[in-house]
Amino acid sequence: MSRYQIDCRRLLCPMPVIRVQDRIAELQPGDELEAVCTDPGVMQDIPAWCRINAHLVLEQREDDDEYILLIRVQGNPT
Repeated sequence: MSRYQIDCRRLLCPMPVIRVQDRIAELQPGDELEAVCTDPGVMQDIPAWCRINAHLVLEQREDDDEYILLIRVQGNPT
């Protein structure tokens, strides 16, 4: 298991979700990805995308004006 971070600051919907999706496609099951965002919509959008694609949101938090989500890659749902 490895941990990665992706910078999605200053990106508006749907770009943070697309960036997370593209990065997760490169990772292995068990890897974790921390997405750092500034669009508050990610707090709903990324967890919804994770549910649809069978990934696990381990943590969601707000730090000043940043929204941080930690996702565990669960594998390919197809």
